[in-house]
Parts: sequence; structure tokens; C-alpha cells
Amino acid sequence: MSRQLISDLLHLTPGWQTLAQEAGLEREDTGMILGEAGRLAEDLLVPLGAAADAEGCRVENGRVRTPRGYAEAFARLGQDGWLAADLPEAYGGQGLPTTIHVAASLGFEGAAMPFLMLAGSTRAAAHCLIAAAPELAETWAPRLAVGDWAATICISEPDAGSDVGRIRTRAEARGDHWEITGQKCWISFGDQDMTARIGHLCLARTGPAEHGTRGLSLFLVPDVLDDGRRNAIRVERIEEKLGLHGSPTCVISLEAAEGRMIGEPGRGLVTLFRMIELMRLQTGCQGAGIALTAAALARRYAGERLQGGRPDAAPVPILDHPDVRRQVPDLQSGAALLAALVLEAAVTADMARAGDAGAELRSAFLLPLAKNFGGEVAFQVASGAVQVLGGAGYTREWPAERHLRDARIITIYEGTTGMQAQDFLMRRLLKDEGASLGAFLAHARAELTQDSPGADTARRMLDRFEVLAGQIRMSDHPPAVLLGWADGYLRAGWAATSALLATRLARLGAEGAAWAAYRLHFADSEMARAEAACSLPPDLLASVA
Repeated sequence: MSRQLISDLLHLTPGWQTLAQEAGLEREDTGMILGEAGRLAEDLLVPLGAAADAEGCRVENGRVRTPRGYAEAFARLGQDGWLAADLPEAYGGQGLPTTIHVAASLGFEGAAMPFLMLAGSTRAAAHCLIAAAPELAETWAPRLAVGDWAATICISEPDAGSDVGRIRTRAEARGDHWEITGQKCWISFGDQDMTARIGHLCLARTGPAEHGTRGLSLFLVPDVLDDGRRNAIRVERIEEKLGLHGSPTCVISLEAAEGRMIGEPGRGLVTLFRMIELMRLQTGCQGAGIALTAAALARRYAGERLQGGRPDAAPVPILDHPDVRRQVPDLQSGAALLAALVLEAAVTADMARAGDAGAELRSAFLLPLAKNFGGEVAFQVASGAVQVLGGAGYTREWPAERHLRDARIITIYEGTTGMQAQDFLMRRLLKDEGASLGAFLAHARAELTQDSPGADTARRMLDRFEVLAGQIRMSDHPPAVLLGWADGYLRAGWAATSALLATRLARLGAEGAAWAAYRLHFADSEMARAEAACSLPPDLLASVA
């Protein structure tokens, strides 16, 4: 999918033109920004991503050493304004919509997703500090925006992953600061040699254990204190992983490390959600970037690789073979749908932050979809690219296998598929009594009033999804059974949403129309499978030995 098509897709996304007008962005400005981002990705990040995967990260004398070129590349992103273009100008940003940042990041993530992990947490932390700790943001946000300093998110512990209420890291008040003691794991770039300072946004317990999440507060814990002393933070190890070889995943220990509270005591998780939501949107962007890159690789290889044909004639490109002609549009259309989803989620998030109550409800509906299917579709497309390349795709000579390895984590970190499905069903349907669903359906049907290709199929999918949601809401099954159906409900939501987005692709010219027709051909069967998963008999769910 070309940068021009991404720009065109953005301009077809409802709400974007109003956002662009308010930001003073002409259509030509958007195209220029995406063009510059694409060139930077190709010139700087594509070579960096390949080299970093081969070199990896290591610990030397208690400190993490990142791959060659990382420090220079991170500084370049900061100096050129790519790290935090959507921060307010007063804090070192450019005041642009988050959507522009997301659209520009598609090429970055496809080129060097592991490297971009630090950029994502740094930017999200700056937004969190501005919202919850303006006095800290005055010092930290401008330095984060230009890449002088960086930030991480510190939540997980060995016995507290998704079950955040079991966090045991403790914070004790010490006059003008707090001392934090405990161990944190799965911390991306928990240490690095790319910036002069690292700020860890760390959840720690200030209340009793029995208070669960209500006893957690949020702290900024720097690796270097204001007076230049090293804080009491130690790197225990970095993980050996399937993918993300260019991103150090750290286990760190805090030993009465000094920190400053962000927000109110006991409200740490609520405060941190500003950062979590941005990072979950980034996971969707990561998936879309990888999917677009892998699909383009498969298409290019299929057009260049000569194999088969008449034995008395020259071999033909493998794209001439019917089975390859089936595989390529499957990959291209999946990647394009994912790009459309991420742009939709970004525009909706921008509108929500501007005070649009309907957009706030729709954003809550879209974020679990973008997070989860960003990962699933990216992995499927990367796997499909390996298949198109055949034996070559299985070798490290080509980047398809790297994209496959890197994509696998996306449905795991920042909330697994099961956690997203549980949130989508229990909070976005049952707890809010269908308010976010209703906002999504109303907005979707308003878009489909025009007679665009595929509109009838999309309306049918929306209707079936609404009926399914109503059946679940009226069900008298206990929560344990409903939670067993949550994955099916999440997939039904994606079937409905992707049908809507396919009608948007259909307006992108001949190429987009072909992708839309391909996806809509499978719409009924995808919804049927999701519906079947939402009626699993309780005895089947209870039959696991």
C-alpha cells in the first residue's frame, strides 16, 4: 500500500478533514509529511532494523548495550520532530493531531519495530506527565520530545502480570520524595545507552495489599537523579526472546529508589491509563506497519521470482500462478484493512480528546480491536509472506521471517487477546449497557447511507453483530460462561468493523476496490464462525481435563 493510498485512506476517514482544518493542515501538507516519513524509514530505519536484529542487545558491567546506530537514530528522530509531533508546542511538540503521528509511524514500525518501542513509551509518558503532573512535565516533556531523555512503563512483576492488583513493589514516603522497592519485569528498554536519562513510570503500592488496584500509585523514577547521582535501580537481566532482538526486555530491581508521585495516591492505574491507551494504539500501528511491509515484500517477490510455466518457454513470475494470485490479495487486503482500522482509531481518539462524547464511546469500542487484530493480522500477513517466498522466506536472507518473529508479541503485551476480549465484552457491552456499541453502530450506519460498493454486506454484518450483542446482553448465563464467549464476541466485532472499513477501501480506486471485494467475499463466513463461538455449550467449556 503506497504512501499516497495511505494519505487517500486518511482523507476518507470520517472526522479527519475537520481535525485537519482545525490543525491548519492542507491535504498537500499531509502528503508531504507522509512522504518525508517514508523516506526517513527507507534511508535510516530499514537498514537499522535488519542490523539490530542480527546484533541484538547485551548487558555489560550491569548496563544494557543497544545495537550500533541506535543512539544516533533516536537522536535524529527527536531532532527532526518525529518522536512527539502530537505534543503541545509548549512542551516541545508541534501540536499536530495524534492521527498524523500514527500515519507517519506506519512506515517506521514496518522498518524497525523493535527500535520504535522506546519511542512509543517515551512519547506516551510525556503525554501522561502533561495530563497528570504538569510540574514534572515542565522539565521532562521537552527533553522527552527531542530524544535527550527517554521513558518506560513499569507495571509487570514476576507474580503480577495482567493481574495488576497483585503488585507488591512498595513506595514509602520520605519527605519530598518516595522510596520505591521491588522488582519489575518485561520492561522494554528498562535500561539503554541511547539517552542521558531514563524516567520509569512505575506502579507501586502505597496502600495495603487487600486494596488491590485501589492501593496503587504512580511514580516517576529516574535512573539518574537531579543531582547527577545514579538512582538505586539495577538491571537483573535481559530476556532471550523469539523476536524483538533489537529491543532489550529487562528485569530491573528497585532498592529504595527515589521517585516522585504522579497524580493522586491510590489512583495510579487510572492515571497510567493515559499512557496505556496510547501504547495500545501503538500496538495496532506496529501491526499495521509490519503487515503493510510484509505484504509489499510478498507482492514484489511474486512479481520477480521466475518459476514454472511451459517447459519449452522461459519461466514465468510466480505471480502468474493461480494459487499465488490467491495469496497476494489476501495479504494486501488484510494489511490495508488494518491500516484503515488504525487510522479510524486514531481519528476517533483525537475527536474524543477534543471533547466529542460520541467519539469517546467509539474510541473505547475501537481500541481493543486495534490492539488485538493489529497483532493477529500482522502475524498472519507475515506468515503469508513467508509462504509466498517459499524456502527463501524461511531464511534470514529475507526479512519475512523477522517480521513474523517480531509480530508474534503484539497480541501478548499491553494486554493479551483474552484480556482485550474480556474488556470488549464485560466493559464495552455489559457494564456500559451497550453505550459504546450503540455509538459505533450509529456512526457506522451514518457512513453507509451513501451507495458505496459493499454497503449492503456491511449493513448486514452490522445488523448481525447488533443482534448477537443483544442476545448476549439478555442471556441468563453466569459470567463464567459469558467470559468463555468473549473471544467470539471480539471476533464478531472485528467482522462487523472490517466490513465497514472494506467499503472505505472500495473508494480507493481499482486496487482498493479489489481488496474490498476480496475481504467482503468472506464476511458472512467470518461472522458465522464468531457467532458460533458465542454459543459454545457450557459443558464444552467445562470439559477441559
